[in-house]
Amino acid sequence: MNLIKLYTRDYHKAGGIKELLILAFPMIISTACDGVMTFTDRLFLSRLGPEHMNAAMGGAVTFQMLTFFFMGLTGYSTALVAQYFGAGERANTTRAAFQAILITLLAWPAILLLKDVAIRFFYFMEISESQIGHQIEYLNILVWGGIFGMMRYTLGCYFTGIGKTKIVMSATILAMMVNVVLDYILILGKFGFEPMGVRGAAIATISGAFSAVLMLSIAYLGRNNRQMFFVASSFRFSLDIMKRLIRYGYPAGLELSLNFLAFGIMIALFHSQGDVVATASTIMFNWDLVAFIPLLGIEIAVTSLVGRYMGAGRPQAAHRAALSAIRTGIFYSVAILILFITVPEFLVRIFRPMEYDPIFETAVPLAAAMIRIAALYVLALAVMVALVGALRGAGDTFFTMVISVSAHWLFVPLLYVSLKIFNLSVVISWFLLVVFFLIFCFILIWRFNTGKWKKIKVIGNK
Repeated sequence: MNLIKLYTRDYHKAGGIKELLILAFPMIISTACDGVMTFTDRLFLSRLGPEHMNAAMGGAVTFQMLTFFFMGLTGYSTALVAQYFGAGERANTTRAAFQAILITLLAWPAILLLKDVAIRFFYFMEISESQIGHQIEYLNILVWGGIFGMMRYTLGCYFTGIGKTKIVMSATILAMMVNVVLDYILILGKFGFEPMGVRGAAIATISGAFSAVLMLSIAYLGRNNRQMFFVASSFRFSLDIMKRLIRYGYPAGLELSLNFLAFGIMIALFHSQGDVVATASTIMFNWDLVAFIPLLGIEIAVTSLVGRYMGAGRPQAAHRAALSAIRTGIFYSVAILILFITVPEFLVRIFRPMEYDPIFETAVPLAAAMIRIAALYVLALAVMVALVGALRGAGDTFFTMVISVSAHWLFVPLLYVSLKIFNLSVVISWFLLVVFFLIFCFILIWRFNTGKWKKIKVIGNK
């Protein structure tokens, strides 16, 4: 079977669309809620002026640069837990989760130490004076409260691995509600509060993450989970499981951290072109987030499903799950493609400030052109996330790391040369990045069709 047979009628089969959707729908809602939180932060901040919105974009990406190695590493606990669950080793599911929790707790001090390096990076990239102060303030607060976001992710990986995605969805909805309400109150200054701008956005983000951690912790330590998965005996270091988690998780962690370092440099390159380009690129990437975030729910679900079937020794069902993920993602991406092509200026003007701003008005046609170009790759994005999720679930994490990191670090010099050396327009530079992204997607299709991932054994040997 290959990707040409994408539309085979396998709705009710193991790994079919029905099974994928049952697992994926809560995760799609969860990741969509994450997108709403980020989108709302920037939307409310845009009312105060482009520099506030741009600062949140730059600060958030930098925070992700600092945390994503550890989150990628612990994120492999989804596949590891799923494989133990598929193999019937329930006690090892919580042992794997606890090793991920240990890594998360140890990561936070390291992230605090790296904060000052990140701030020096802002000055090195010559971020505009109107933006850089807000950006530093936003990053400072996010870093100190970052343990809650990381722990929320780690606990969510466990529940996703055992297929209980509804609790992850519920916790994320709670986080979104807390975040959005506090965004409105703190950013804009409502109900007697003074407008806090980026400081309010950061506090709202941390508060939402804390509420989600509280809900997930209650579920994790609840009687049903304690008894069924032997939680009480899991709170100990396991060298064997930790070695597996690090061995198969470090490529994903390295991939995420290096990719977001590259992405952070690209954002800084756009922002270094002046306030107009910074505003246009921030708006475009906000809508790019809308296209990408729900697809992450499909990626997480297919990672869990493929891991479960590989653990149970059923590679063909795992293969079918990957194809089901592609089909599901394409249905969503077609709607986004139509939106990006037909009404890009309307999408841009959603971020208009409360008062007339010449920087924003100048950025409108530029941002609209960049959104139209983004429509070129949304279908490829659906294919990419499904295949990456499938390959990671099977344990083929090293290959996905090499290809993904290579692609992102090709983007950095490409953007630098086009903007700084040849002085090409921002629109042409963005178009070149999209073309190279499509090449990366075709490489993933080739790897998936080789079938080598079906032969990987994650839990079968020491």
